[in-house]
Amino acid sequence: MTLSATHPLQDGRTADSPLITAYRGGKPSRRPVWFMRQAGRSLPEYLQARQGIGMLESCLRPELAAEITLQPVRRHDVDAGIFFSDIVIPLKLAGVDVDIVPGVGPVLGSPVRTAADVAALPKLTEEALEPIREAVRLTVAELGSKPLIGFAGAPFTLAAYMVEGKPSRDHLGPRTMMHADPAAWQALTNWAADASGMFLRAQLEAGASAGQLFDSWAGSLGLADYVKHVAPASARALDHVRGLGAPLVHFGTGTSELLVAMRDVGVDVLGVDYRLPLDEANRRLGGTTPLQGNIDPALLSAPWPILEAHVRDVLAAGASAPGHVVNLGHGVPPETDAAVLTRVVELIHSVEP
Repeated sequence: MTLSATHPLQDGRTADSPLITAYRGGKPSRRPVWFMRQAGRSLPEYLQARQGIGMLESCLRPELAAEITLQPVRRHDVDAGIFFSDIVIPLKLAGVDVDIVPGVGPVLGSPVRTAADVAALPKLTEEALEPIREAVRLTVAELGSKPLIGFAGAPFTLAAYMVEGKPSRDHLGPRTMMHADPAAWQALTNWAADASGMFLRAQLEAGASAGQLFDSWAGSLGLADYVKHVAPASARALDHVRGLGAPLVHFGTGTSELLVAMRDVGVDVLGVDYRLPLDEANRRLGGTTPLQGNIDPALLSAPWPILEAHVRDVLAAGASAPGHVVNLGHGVPPETDAAVLTRVVELIHSVEP
């Protein structure tokens, strides 16, 4: 598996960009920053573009997905676009009955709880991913020298939604299933790994310069359960994109105790949430792994002097790692003032790398 000669990483467009340089542990020309959920609810232009269009439909209209991905890059001068999509898109494209219910989140027509349920799941095909490839191609053509980050949900988070049938606080369903029926659990997470891996590969081959695996709910797990019942599937998802030469990032929330295990599934960069200072994360990882993070999203609404001091603290803590890409310790809250994000980006860029 190799990327085409016209891919932005291969033809010189993004290989030396601040983001890719930092992901690879080099010294960037400026401190790179992007935000999870930067393309979305905090932007008035996003709300306008998506008026009357459902979330999953927005993701599957290539022109619209490209436009939404580009909006925060234009507005904030961030150092990367994050592909606008949703972690359940591979389920939808495979033919699973799933929708995003406003105010709730992903809801499945019928939960997946038994070996028979898993065996009945449809398979994702390469052809079904064409709208994703087209959206990436359109986005990359506009981004020029700025990289696009592809993304996919990690198998545990996808499986958690599939077992519960909807969002959950404690993820008791999947945590029970991994012990009560480990064979069915393994089959389910393998299915999810292949769906997410194909989804991520489609984005990278179409022009994304890096890939991030989001494990939103892994923080509900203890280390032993993560290592035994989750890490193998995350590694399997990443197997679909290894060897392409694009940097791979892994991020979870509430995963301070899992950092080493999450790195060891085979990624180049680790995203750290707001709960753990970056210098401590770097210490736990042995000082060998570039880091991404970890401004506390709660502080985006704080008075500017407080937010500025916090951002400078994050920059100082991140400087201990071999590479540092500035990000939030989770996504942009919908009520965030877009002007504040722009100001944060300007501040980060004003500090010498």
